[in-house]
Amino acid sequence: MQSSHIKHIAHQLGFDACGIARARRVDDEALNRYNSWLNQGKNGCMQWAAGNSELRDDPARLLPGAKSVIVVAMNYYPQRFQPKHAPQVAYYAYGRDYHEVVKKRLWQLASNIEQETGASSRACVDSAPLRERYWAQQAGVGFIGLNNQLIIPGRGSYFFLGVLLTTLELEPDEPCLQQCLQCHACEKACPTGALRCGDTVDARRCLSCLTIEHKGELPEWVDDVIGNRVYGCDTCQQCCPHNRDAVPTGIAEFHPSDLLLSLTRRQILDMTQPEFSRIFSHSAVKRAKLAGLQRNARLLSDDID
Repeated sequence: MQSSHIKHIAHQLGFDACGIARARRVDDEALNRYNSWLNQGKNGCMQWAAGNSELRDDPARLLPGAKSVIVVAMNYYPQRFQPKHAPQVAYYAYGRDYHEVVKKRLWQLASNIEQETGASSRACVDSAPLRERYWAQQAGVGFIGLNNQLIIPGRGSYFFLGVLLTTLELEPDEPCLQQCLQCHACEKACPTGALRCGDTVDARRCLSCLTIEHKGELPEWVDDVIGNRVYGCDTCQQCCPHNRDAVPTGIAEFHPSDLLLSLTRRQILDMTQPEFSRIFSHSAVKRAKLAGLQRNARLLSDDID
């Protein structure tokens, strides 16, 4: 089975990009950078980021006999947006949970590979300790910007990543060597200074991390910078020049519902658990749970509706 054939199938399944890397241990530079990030405590409330280091550093430990790493990317840039005065939900959570959408298609790709070659595969969409952005760069899909997002040249960063580990040996792509424009727009626009630390993000100050991952009450200083963000934060992508030509996704599952687009602060504050479960049953928003969403909404000013 040729690499070109796998890429053809991936595009037929709705993926916008597909690249292939040779499965091997993560290079020392990436290991040292990640460990330095952890040692400085910049993973914040994401304690899971410090675990499973042996698995995270070597894909062959996730799939014994792995020979290739297939990386795919799927556009999620919205066709319609919430009103600017509304409590804002990050674009990635506008539609159906990407774990479901991307993984379903990855398993279809894995099924094709198995049927044609007999090779084993493992699909990973934030479901395994794997360095998705590192492998995306190694597979030539894109490069990691100053905002720590994977940027696909000419297309931007509004993409979900998925990884398929496989025992099939494939011809790898050349790594993407393109670099960020160094305009520092993301660092300047970040409302909390979470990006002003070199080439990593300080999750302790990242509103995306805090409004989604943090349990319990938020630090008092968040009240001054949260703006109208009720779930996540897109600021470092919205200001990025690489996203100027972003095009809306063609994946129907990622299109927002009228209910989400019309969501108000008062509706969130008055929401019951059954309502939350019904509205967000197949949404990434359920990650924050109702308590987290309402905690965030309470910090928004009364004029945000």
